[in-house]
Amino acid sequence: MKYKPENSEPADAATRRAVRPVICYPTDNLPLPNVDIYAEARHHLKQVDEIIVEPRDAETFHVPAGHFCRIVSVEGPQVGDLNLWNAADINERFFSGKTRALNGTHVSTGNRLWSNLPYMRPMATITHDTLDWYGWDEYGGGVHDVIGTRCDPYTNRLLNGGEYHYCCHSNLSRALATEKQIAVTDAEAHVHDVLNVFMCTGFTQDTHQYFMKASPVRPGDFLEIFAEIDLLGGLSTCPGGDCSTIHSSDTAKCYPLKVEVYRPTQGLPVDWQPAAKNPYSRNHGFDE
Repeated sequence: MKYKPENSEPADAATRRAVRPVICYPTDNLPLPNVDIYAEARHHLKQVDEIIVEPRDAETFHVPAGHFCRIVSVEGPQVGDLNLWNAADINERFFSGKTRALNGTHVSTGNRLWSNLPYMRPMATITHDTLDWYGWDEYGGGVHDVIGTRCDPYTNRLLNGGEYHYCCHSNLSRALATEKQIAVTDAEAHVHDVLNVFMCTGFTQDTHQYFMKASPVRPGDFLEIFAEIDLLGGLSTCPGGDCSTIHSSDTAKCYPLKVEVYRPTQGLPVDWQPAAKNPYSRNHGFDE
C-alpha cells in the first residue's frame, strides 16, 4: 500500500516540480577502462576452470587478477545472483549501491563493478555481454540490474511465512561458509547486495515499485568480466528461474548456470597492474 498525501499542494507546486534534475555523480573525470586492451586480450584466451552451479544452489570460484570470467546460460533461461570479494580479504566486496550510482540501474559492456568503502576501486570490468541488444523495453525494463538486493529468507518469512532455505542469500551463505570453512551465520555477514545477472527488471511507471519479468537469456548467452584484482566469486542460481512469476520457492522451473575462467595468453601489456585501493587519506577531518 502506498502512502497517500495528507497535505494540499502549495501554489508553486508546479514550479518546484519543474526544476531540472542533475546527475548526482558526474563521471566526466572518472578514469575509463582501456577497452582496446581488453578487446585484444579476449581474443587470446585459454580456459583454466569451469564450474557448474546447480539449480537453487550456489558455488564459489576464483578469478585471478588479469583473467576473464564468463557466466553462461547452458540449458534454459535462468537468473544468477553474483557476489564478488577480494580473494585475499573478504571484507572488501562488491558495492552494488555505488556501482549503481556511477553507472545506472543496469550494467553492460564497459561498466565497472566497484568495491565497498574504504577500498572503493574497480573489482572487475564488464568486457562482453551477449544481451547488450536488449536495451530498454516498453515497460522500462533492462537486463543485469544493480537494483535488487537478492531474494532472502527473512523477507520471505515476513511476506509469506514459513521457512525457505534456498533463496539466493542462503545459497550464497552456504557456498561462502563451505569455501572459508566457517559457520554459515558468520558467512552470511559477508554476503552482500548482488549483480542480478540476466535478470530483467525496472520500476513500474505508476507506483515506482521494483518489478521483474521473464529474462530474455537463452542457452549460449553469457556475461563476461575482467578481474581487476584477485577475485573470489559466488554465484547463486535464483529459485525464481527466469524470474517471470515468483521466487523464494520451489515453484519456478530452474536451470544450472556455468562459470568459465580464462587466462589471456597475450594482449595484456607487460606492465599491467591490478587496480589500486582508493587513495583517500581516511582522516575524515581529523588532524588537518
